[in-house]
Amino acid sequence: MSEIMIFGGTSEGRMLAEFCAENKINACVSVTTDYGAELLPCSRYITVFNGKLDRSEITKLISDNKFSVVIDATHPYATLATENIRSACSDTNTSYYRLKRESSEILYGTILNSFDELTAYLNKNNKQILSTLGSKEISLLSKVNGHYNRIWLRLLPADGITEQCVKLGFDKEKLIFGKGRFSIEENIRHIKACSADVLLTKESGKAGGYYEKAEAAKKLGTELITIKRPEESGFGLDEIKEIIWSKK
Repeated sequence: MSEIMIFGGTSEGRMLAEFCAENKINACVSVTTDYGAELLPCSRYITVFNGKLDRSEITKLISDNKFSVVIDATHPYATLATENIRSACSDTNTSYYRLKRESSEILYGTILNSFDELTAYLNKNNKQILSTLGSKEISLLSKVNGHYNRIWLRLLPADGITEQCVKLGFDKEKLIFGKGRFSIEENIRHIKACSADVLLTKESGKAGGYYEKAEAAKKLGTELITIKRPEESGFGLDEIKEIIWSKK
């Protein structure tokens, strides 16, 4: 069993798993979806845990496997997951390292600091919206006035996701399923299909296709609304690789 535990779900988490496989470093990787698991390298050096875990389950996972190092490579906006992982490491006296995603540097369009700001902003108008915020934010978007008629959702395909959207009051005919990263042309096609006046995105950086979304919006004259990434401290990808290499 490995001494290294990686909480992934991001492209950086996948790259860390590939780094471990290529360098014959045993590592366990936790993801929350089947799609996330599919992206990981098939290697005898990589053990995959698939499924959502709460704080107590994370604590048990770390304790039972006696990991000495935990890498938190979860999404920058998954603040609850980071809080639970950090707390579990504290409870088990396990070394914790946060992988910090590189900044997009240049943000475009309307820039907001929180999802609460986003809801308030969208409720001031009746514009047609294409959201690329992902499935974790659909509950929040259900608070937007007239969301059944106004909002299209671009989501990763997953079991039960259509039912979840319908339960929250979204039109199942306004769901676009696909696996990114999407090109500029694909983003343009999706915006046109929705007749969207507004494109919603997070500050997702290169890995999340932020540039392609921004360029598509600019070409079509569509308003781009970007939710800024929460401020955090941590280590870059290359620094995390050095930490993992030192444990080999």
